[in-house]
Amino acid sequence: MFSLAGRVALVTGGNRGIGLAIAAGLAQAGATIVIAARDAQAGQDAATRLGPDSLFIATDVTSQDSCQAMVRATEDRFGRLDILVNNAGITRAARAQDISLPDWQSVLDINLTGAFLCAQAAYPAMRRQQAGKIINLGSLAAIFGTATAAAYAASKGGIVQLTRSLAVSWGADNIQVNAILPGYIDTGLTRRAEAERPGAFDAKRARTPAGRIGRPADIAGAAIFLASDAASFITGTSITVDGGYAIQL
Repeated sequence: MFSLAGRVALVTGGNRGIGLAIAAGLAQAGATIVIAARDAQAGQDAATRLGPDSLFIATDVTSQDSCQAMVRATEDRFGRLDILVNNAGITRAARAQDISLPDWQSVLDINLTGAFLCAQAAYPAMRRQQAGKIINLGSLAAIFGTATAAAYAASKGGIVQLTRSLAVSWGADNIQVNAILPGYIDTGLTRRAEAERPGAFDAKRARTPAGRIGRPADIAGAAIFLASDAASFITGTSITVDGGYAIQL
């Protein structure tokens, strides 16, 4: 039920952090991996690490043409597209009264509009197959307010609603669309935040019932499940992967 043998998975932002961990997990489950990202060197390095059959495609998720070209290149190389993981994302730290309009727009364009454009580009391929899995990466910021990342929180709240809407729209085509909401995960981004705000890890760890900070591989496990036949009757849902952070006051 959990094997992804014979499946082709496309992971945006799959060249580092959570995206790379998801790509590696899907590969271990048997999928052929396509990495889509802007950073060509990091993307090619990631594809090389994942095996000789992996492919890197330079992609700008804010461009409809680029997203469609990404899917065409995947089909040209592998003949199909079974799994799309919308992981590409950014944040801009600023209090709501201080964030600039360009920063606000760039976060929404990449995190939310980018996920929509990639899903829209993938839909025809999945519809032809009458099967597909789309996994959108959200955040606990979709649940909790944040004083210093209003654009990010708004984009991730939008991801939850986009996930539900696509699930309703495409369910009859046997396309399941779900979201993962990671908690505090040990990545390069969070380590930089820890360096800027010493003690941030300790505070998050103290609130988490699991007693630890998450690892990127924790998110990969949820992605493998949602990408597999084991989740064929699950759609439109958002799964928190946070060690219990969101369940206690």
